[in-house]
Amino acid sequence: MTVPGNLAAMTTRIFLDVRPRVHRHLQIWTARAGAIPDPELRRQALLSIATKSFHCEGGGIYALLAGDAFEEAVRFIVAYQTISDYLDNLCDRSTSQDPEDFRALHESMPQALVPGSVRTDWYRLHAERDDGGYLADLVRTCQEALRRVPSYGAIAPGLLRLEGLYGDLQVHKHVRLDERLPRLLSWFESHRNGVPDLRWYEFAAATGSTLGIFCLVSSAFRENFPAERAGQVEKALFPWVQALHILLDYLVDQEEDRQGGDLNFCSYYSGEADMLDRMKWLFLRAEEAVRALPEAPFHRMIIRGLLGIYLADRKVDRQVSVRRMVRRLLGTGGPAAIFFFLHCWAYRRFRER
Repeated sequence: MTVPGNLAAMTTRIFLDVRPRVHRHLQIWTARAGAIPDPELRRQALLSIATKSFHCEGGGIYALLAGDAFEEAVRFIVAYQTISDYLDNLCDRSTSQDPEDFRALHESMPQALVPGSVRTDWYRLHAERDDGGYLADLVRTCQEALRRVPSYGAIAPGLLRLEGLYGDLQVHKHVRLDERLPRLLSWFESHRNGVPDLRWYEFAAATGSTLGIFCLVSSAFRENFPAERAGQVEKALFPWVQALHILLDYLVDQEEDRQGGDLNFCSYYSGEADMLDRMKWLFLRAEEAVRALPEAPFHRMIIRGLLGIYLADRKVDRQVSVRRMVRRLLGTGGPAAIFFFLHCWAYRRFRER
């Protein structure tokens, strides 16, 4: 099974393969979430799937790198992203602001990346505990998929590095408001030598994406995956593609986050012009970073797809400042970004009718 290298092949595979498989798995996890005994955990699990399914749709595109193991790659991506979205809801909507509680919950994510790892009590500091084995089933599904990855040993260190950064972010950004910024700044200082061109909030955004993990796993499903390729993939996706990914997410969520009092990394730019310049710069750095990868045309289309997917969000319609940025950002992405934008714009509005 070949990796799509042009727009027509990519969109065909997304329609005929990626979306149907992703939603088939999401239906299974929705039914499983509906059986969670604790009402609050059940509510958050169902809500995370209902409102964030597009995360799995987008991440699922990386499964096209897995060749004949496409089905297994989708299975892993949907399960792992469902863990991420579920835990994000638990931390965002929790009455707890205990960083140790958040850390304990997120122990499930590195364990999901290590087949045979010893399970800890993830809910040990959480008020609600009885999920009926929901999170354990998600973790087990990821582990089972990774056991089938021929080059798992080559990607395991990178997977755990990316997850470690992701887990740190989830702890630091969900603590009490007066602790949040000092923790994030101190954390950045310990990593800034590795990302000298990024501002602290751009680094934090880069750590909040799961795309590098999905790309590594899907790539390593292919036979004869060279060990040195793992480092190339990791460095291409982190920080550049991942930073662009999450900052676009925050861009369209600005008004919603202001109303909810939630952290939004875009609020730290000095103004609209500064934000636009940095977004364009991140796009170009991401493009440069994936150029050396074997499936470079595929990766470039994903970067352009990120622009289209996020800028077509209905939340953009209600934000004048974001609408002003859309045309300029799409212009930077060129015809492919405009195509993905129009496609996503029409798809979402048709689905929501």
